[in-house]
Amino acid sequence: MSSSETKTTFASLRDKILSQNGKDYWRSIEEHADTPEFKEFISQEYPHEIEEWDNSLSRRNFVKVMGASLALAGLSGCVIQPPEKIVPYVRQPEGSLPGKPMFYATAMSLGGVATGLLAKAFEHRPVKVEGNPDHPGSRGATDVLAQASVLDMYDPDRSQEVSFRGSPKTWESFMTEFRLAVENNRRDGGAGVRFLTETITSPTLIDQFTKLKAELPNAKWIQYEPINNDNALSGAKLAFGTAVQPIYKFDKAERILSLDADIFSGFNVAYLKDFAKGRAFNEEKKDISRLYSVETTVSLTGAKADHRLAVKPSQMAEIAKAIAKAVGVAGATSTYTENAAWIAAMAKDLSEHKGRSLVVAGDHQAPVVHALAHAINAALGNAGQTVVYIDPLSPGTDKTQVEHFKELIGDIDGGRVKMLVVLGGNPVYNSPADFKLSAERMNKIALRVHLGLHQDETAELCQWNVHGKHYFEGWSDARAFDGTATIVQPIIAPLYDGKNFHELVQLCFKDNFDKKDADIVKAYWQAATITAAAAKPAEPVKAEAKPDASPLEKKLPKRQLRPTRQTSKCQSRRLRQLPRSLQARLQRHLRIIGIRPSTTALCQTLPRHPRPSPRPRRFWPSLKLKQRVPVALR
Repeated sequence: MSSSETKTTFASLRDKILSQNGKDYWRSIEEHADTPEFKEFISQEYPHEIEEWDNSLSRRNFVKVMGASLALAGLSGCVIQPPEKIVPYVRQPEGSLPGKPMFYATAMSLGGVATGLLAKAFEHRPVKVEGNPDHPGSRGATDVLAQASVLDMYDPDRSQEVSFRGSPKTWESFMTEFRLAVENNRRDGGAGVRFLTETITSPTLIDQFTKLKAELPNAKWIQYEPINNDNALSGAKLAFGTAVQPIYKFDKAERILSLDADIFSGFNVAYLKDFAKGRAFNEEKKDISRLYSVETTVSLTGAKADHRLAVKPSQMAEIAKAIAKAVGVAGATSTYTENAAWIAAMAKDLSEHKGRSLVVAGDHQAPVVHALAHAINAALGNAGQTVVYIDPLSPGTDKTQVEHFKELIGDIDGGRVKMLVVLGGNPVYNSPADFKLSAERMNKIALRVHLGLHQDETAELCQWNVHGKHYFEGWSDARAFDGTATIVQPIIAPLYDGKNFHELVQLCFKDNFDKKDADIVKAYWQAATITAAAAKPAEPVKAEAKPDASPLEKKLPKRQLRPTRQTSKCQSRRLRQLPRSLQARLQRHLRIIGIRPSTTALCQTLPRHPRPSPRPRRFWPSLKLKQRVPVALR
């Protein structure tokens, strides 16, 4: 049989077998059915004559692309630069040498609290910040936010001009429209004017709003931040009958109890320095401080604690009551019975270190927990030793920030707000959902003005947006966590000729409305009456109801002054003090927080302390730094 016949025979046999049995394997049931729809799907999904992708780069295409790139790159350099003359200094500024850094003392305000900084500048351009070792708010240390604040000034996404509905405008045009709106609202005393800011402790800005109240008596100033100390102030009111600010001395505390207070994740670097000082071990001091932590979530404080107790958030108030009962707070009762041995041992340790222990409650904890922390500190004799009390740094503590913000939302819904001036912050983004400052509410306001560093969500809903100054660019002042007044001096001239809060608020006055921030701050401190004298005792707050006679009312604490750091030219200011009797005020509020009043004295004395002198201190004597006039960016 020839080869051709053999091939034909095998081909016929194969066709015959396939015609009877078909393929042995199929990729799917549809392929086995071999329907026309399946064939159409195969032809569309896997076309037979599709062209292959040619990803090769030919020499011709390479030369074409590179030639176009070089041509376009050359166009960017075809910009006519204006003629500039380089003139050397006739008289070299003192301390100004190329390549040699200069340091300026300034401060950054976060949450209304100032952190003293030393700004490092080369050729008058700030590049780095360090903590000011002579400032009580930093003591030579900084946090990550202070380090990152340098980048904010050089941020290319900053607002760089005044704009009206997105169109660039001049400062003069804004000033004309703004003052016209203020004059129109002056007829009814500014009843429709609202100022919305973050937490403010600037003495100069507070003084501006106080004076503005005389010209616009019906205008309102609202402070709101999503992260605030409302609970701490409310807890102080429960304990003392009035809002006070506690100042903790971790370096003097040998036993520390944290009630869900993460002191290591906060931004008070002074507290961290004090805690580290108390934990330092040397030959003279071999007993280091001991830290107890009762917390609801894992934190750095709990990780650092010598003894940690994890509890549910719903149990924190009852645990605080159980601890208060264990240390001897009068009338304290609790339904919490777990971890009794742990609480008893911890309470015994605290009681053995009276006057040398400290109890701290987290800012996010309920007011009752803060009130109990104050009561425990009083029972342990810590008041005046490891914790002192000063007046609140920020005004308007008669209500919480949330309550003030709710009133603003109610006024907007009622159509009573005609002019809203937002100074910093982004309330459109971070306001709570149940009383959101939404676009619908913003559109109900006739005139909306925003001043800030960035074009954020709030700026987009305002007609006027004024670009703000970085704290490296303008004059201001603020208070440290302990009340120390701090001057914020600029390091460099404004990059975009921005404005700050002082200059915008000044536009609301009839006279001297065009003053600069430097003149405003300087005028305030020059006019401030500062005398060296002891604090003047205040009249006691009238009780809401006559309390029952008990030993709690028989003895009022003595007025004590808190020592202040002073320079030869800086004197303490005469300040009024509020009543400091925990006994007289706490009796009325014990039932509110679940403690039965008792005739046993809760504490003997609870000293309150005035703020340190509000006069700006010079924080650089040891470094021999000098205040200098900021030099414009060349």
